[in-house]
Amino acid sequence: MLAVDVGRCWIGLAGCDPLGISVRPLGVLPRQRFGADVQHVQRLCQQRQVKALVIGLPLLEDGREGRQSRQSRRYGQRLARALSLPLAFVDERCSTWCVRASATAHGAPATNLVTRKSSQRLDSAAAVVILVQWLAEGPEPMLPGS
Repeated sequence: MLAVDVGRCWIGLAGCDPLGISVRPLGVLPRQRFGADVQHVQRLCQQRQVKALVIGLPLLEDGREGRQSRQSRRYGQRLARALSLPLAFVDERCSTWCVRASATAHGAPATNLVTRKSSQRLDSAAAVVILVQWLAEGPEPMLPGS
């Protein structure tokens, strides 16, 4: 599995082992043209033998889809189609908050969370939370990418 946290500037990535036991961050991808994004993710999918994508949806507080979640959904669908992979969506409303809370609890100063480098780590860590959440909830059925 490959988890994708689609942001405005960065795409956070996380993966798991074939059994879904361990999840780890795989870094971030700076958003570029869609074709360039696909090429990068495709190489990663080939290296890791990815069988499906899990896309985070930043839903509104009341659970509805807003502008950003609709954009993430469209991006995920396009990406899955381009890679011929099935996909699932996860409500990621709390992923960034969980990462920030965890970092603060482990001694990271709040100011450290706003630098460019820490923002990238945050996006990749949010992808970890998305994939862990998807695995913990009993994976939803995968949707065809097309």
